[in-house]
Amino acid sequence: MAAEDCTAQREGGSDGLDLVTEPYPRSPKPNRKTDSSSLQCSQEQLSCRLAELEKESRRTEAHVASLKKRQANLTMNADEMVRQVRERYEGLRLALDWDEQAVLERLEQEHRESSSRLTRVLQDWSQHLRVVRKHSGTITKLQEGAAMGQQQEVLIEDFSCHKKLNADDEAIRLNEERFQKLLKALGKLSKDLEAQLQRKILLLDSTEVVIDSITSHRQIKVTSGGRSMYVSPKECSAPHHPLQFDQVYCALGSAAITAGQHYWEASVHCCPAWAVGVAYSSLHRKGRDKSAKLGRNRLSWCLEFQDGHLSAWHNDRHVALSTRAGQGAPNKVGVFVNYPKGYVAFYDAEAMKVLQEFSGACSAMFERAHHQFTEPLFPAFRFFKPKDVRSVPDHMRICELSL
Repeated sequence: MAAEDCTAQREGGSDGLDLVTEPYPRSPKPNRKTDSSSLQCSQEQLSCRLAELEKESRRTEAHVASLKKRQANLTMNADEMVRQVRERYEGLRLALDWDEQAVLERLEQEHRESSSRLTRVLQDWSQHLRVVRKHSGTITKLQEGAAMGQQQEVLIEDFSCHKKLNADDEAIRLNEERFQKLLKALGKLSKDLEAQLQRKILLLDSTEVVIDSITSHRQIKVTSGGRSMYVSPKECSAPHHPLQFDQVYCALGSAAITAGQHYWEASVHCCPAWAVGVAYSSLHRKGRDKSAKLGRNRLSWCLEFQDGHLSAWHNDRHVALSTRAGQGAPNKVGVFVNYPKGYVAFYDAEAMKVLQEFSGACSAMFERAHHQFTEPLFPAFRFFKPKDVRSVPDHMRICELSL
C-alpha cells in the first residue's frame, strides 16, 4: 500500500503538474522594520564621537603648535650656543695672537738693539781700518822717497794704530739659547693645549664611578665612599655574596652602562700590577679560570700592566703597547665608552694619548664584528695577587673629574 502511494506521487496528476517535497522548508524572511529608537541612539553616538574628534583635533593642534615653538626655541638655543662657543674660541685665538705679537715684537726689539750695537762697532772698526790704510799709504810713500834718496825725519810711533778686540763686541748676537727655550716652551704649550682640548671633550661625558663593595673580592677594601680601594691581607667579615669574586682580585662598578657616552679615570700609580677596563655583568665570578679574568674572555675588555709590560686584552688575545719614554706605565688611565657604537678607548690620562681602541673598525685580532655591546657594561678593575701582602698595599683610586 505504501509503495502504491509513492508510485502515485511520482506519476503525479494527469494534468502534468509535478509535486516537489522539501523535507526542511526554509523559514520565511522576517520583514526588517526601521527602529526609530535605535536610529536616534546612533545619531547621539555620532554626535559624541564628533565632539571627541573635535576635542582631539584642538588638542593635537595645540600640541603641534607647542612642538613648532619648541623647534623654533631649539634653533634659537643652538644659534646662541654656536655664538657663545665662537666667542670663547675667538677669545682663545685673540689671546694666542696677542701672545704671538708680543713675542715677535720682543724678538724684533732684540734684533734692533743687537743690530744697532753691531752697527756702532762696525763703524768704529771701519774708521780704524781707514786710519790703518792711511798710515799704510804714508809709509809706502816714505819708502818710495827713501829709495829715491830723499831723507825725511819721521817717528815710527806716529804710525802706531793698534786696536784691541773687545770681548763684549764678540758677544753681540741674538740670544739663540733664549730663542730655543722659547720654541721648547711653545712646543710644550702646544702639546698641553692639544691634550687639554682633547680632555675637555672627554670630560663633557664624565661619569661618576662607584665601586661595588658587595661583589668585589673579599680582600679588596673599598673606601672613600666607593671611590678608592686596596688589597688587604685579611678578608672582610661581610657575608658571602653569590656574585662575589672568590679567587680573582676583581671589582666592578656599581652602576651599569646601557646607553650614551661615558668617561672616567683611575689612578694606578700606587699599584705595581693592574688591569682597568669594562665587563658585562655575566662575567664569571667564581674560580681562577679565564672566564673570571679581565680580557681573557668575550665578556670583558681591559688595559693591563704586569711585569713591566703594558698591553690591551680582549677574548684572550692581546696587543703589546708602547709607553712614554722613561716611564713603565701611565699614572692615570682614562676609559671612554660609546655604548651605541660598541666603542671602548683607553687613554694615558696625563698625556691624553690613546693607548688602545676597541671598535667595529679595529684589527681582526680582536674580532671586529663582536664589538656591538649586547649587555650592560660595568667599569672593571683587577689587582694581581701581591707577592708580599705585608708590604704597602696595592691601591687604586677613581679620579674626581671636573671641567
